[in-house]
Amino acid sequence: MHRPRIKYEHLPVRHGEDLVQIGGSLPGVAARIPDPDGTVWALLTLLDGTRTVDQVVADLVHRHPDEPPDTVYTAIDTLASAGYLENADEPPPEALSEAQRERFGRGRALWRWMDTIPRTTGWHAQLALRQARVTVVGVGGIGSTAALALVQSGVGRLHLVEPDLVELSNLNRQILYTEHDLGRPKVDVAVEVLRRHNGEVEVTGEQATVDGVGMLRRMATRCDVLLMAADTPHEIRSWTNRACLDTGTAWVHGGYHGPRAGVGLFVPGNGPCYDCARTAAAREQLAAPPPTSWPDTSGTSGTHAVNAVSAGIAGHLAGHAVMSLITGIPRLRANRQIGYNLMTLQHSTFYESAEPEPDCPACGPSAA
Repeated sequence: MHRPRIKYEHLPVRHGEDLVQIGGSLPGVAARIPDPDGTVWALLTLLDGTRTVDQVVADLVHRHPDEPPDTVYTAIDTLASAGYLENADEPPPEALSEAQRERFGRGRALWRWMDTIPRTTGWHAQLALRQARVTVVGVGGIGSTAALALVQSGVGRLHLVEPDLVELSNLNRQILYTEHDLGRPKVDVAVEVLRRHNGEVEVTGEQATVDGVGMLRRMATRCDVLLMAADTPHEIRSWTNRACLDTGTAWVHGGYHGPRAGVGLFVPGNGPCYDCARTAAAREQLAAPPPTSWPDTSGTSGTHAVNAVSAGIAGHLAGHAVMSLITGIPRLRANRQIGYNLMTLQHSTFYESAEPEPDCPACGPSAA
């Protein structure tokens, strides 16, 4: 790093005379640094991109003669390692045009804010997205929201898989469709709309019904991340889990259960898999008193309890998880599932296993 500069998104604030906060105020990024003699604040004011590292050290030692140069070099390295610094001399990447840099400039600022890893370029996330291939299975409330977020964010290639036609009941939450699309294949409409949003993204689609692990395995071999946004048949997430275990493909699922919107993200070989969590949950249920369901004699069947908000939150969480797996920003912990309760706006972890389950039917020793 030739001329280190504090990222604009991480500009420090001095509290009184003996405490400095850097990285904003959000947990996971912000840090509070004791500064009893003002040395830290003096160092941070020198990291404005106008000096080389050696000049920063020399200027600080001149102001604070008791400060050893090696200590200052170490402090700069520590700030850089935490992702707070950038190189003021960094040229714009040749892979991105001026128009692309204008288009994604605000997204770049957010990526930089969330990034706690030193990078050779502030455009790291955008360049990674540009090279990425994502497959979205299911283009309903969750899948359509996630697909739009991915296209607007500049993912390189997006493939959609969806069997259904647009129906009137879809229009309370599925953002890619309108009344004019009723009766048309969802995947055709989705491809058209997404291409209009960003013509530089390669968007393709197929009208197909997922029929098992084999079909999902073929999809997983052709993408970097697979997003499972379909909810039927009941086994479809386990199918996805097995397919991605076979191919080593990272995958995400989004879903909702009434007012709980959730997301799960998994990296094969990096801890317990989706079916490990299901195995653990099933064991806990067996140990508990047996439940008795209310005998519904009304003859009616329930419908999905969902609106644009719950489906949209789940879809955006899924899109965020996909992009985290692609870019490494933020460094979300994988192999778990998180739910957000819209009644309390609190989140909780559900279906999580600390270690791979030895009797897991997907990744355990006896897995087929």
